Amino acid sequence: MRQHTNLLPSLLLMLLVSACSTLLPQARNQSTPLASFEEARATIESLVPMKSDRKELEQGGFNPGTHPNIKLLTQADVVRKFLPSSLVKREELDPGILACLEARDDCRGMEIIISKIDRVRDGGFFSDFFNFERHTTITGWRFNATVLFVNDLVVYRTWGGQPKVNETENTRNPLGPLQGIGG
Repeated sequence: MRQHTNLLPSLLLMLLVSACSTLLPQARNQSTPLASFEEARATIESLVPMKSDRKELEQGGFNPGTHPNIKLLTQADVVRKFLPSSLVKREELDPGILACLEARDDCRGMEIIISKIDRVRDGGFFSDFFNFERHTTITGWRFNATVLFVNDLVVYRTWGGQPKVNETENTRNPLGPLQGIGG
């Protein structure tokens, strides 16, 4: 009987240590229902300036009424974005941007900034929990695009971003939970 009572704390400790990594926090930043960077890129590239319309963009998943992180641009926003200084001459701008600027109040745009980022803390539970050392792996993608319209006709589109995010954060605090005291 005595052997079983000595075995119980050891068994509980082994169980706790083996399950520790699953106790670490995980976070997901998902600002889009789109599955991938490539899906977002393909949707924007499918728009043909001077032929496609706003409805095609919305059918591709970028409806500002239902999709998060789409900023609606006014003509004044377009001027600030594409004519930031006197160094850029109007003649050097894309014909679609010029068409939008010349349309004045009929010029509108969308600025799309979306991402899917996963943050996973891994490493030792106790060193993480007591704030001695934290290791976080960050993976995913980030996408941005700008689409300009005259009325509902697409006149310009461009995209960019980060197709693959793979970052690592390491934080070491030699004093652990006492690190932030007194400062």
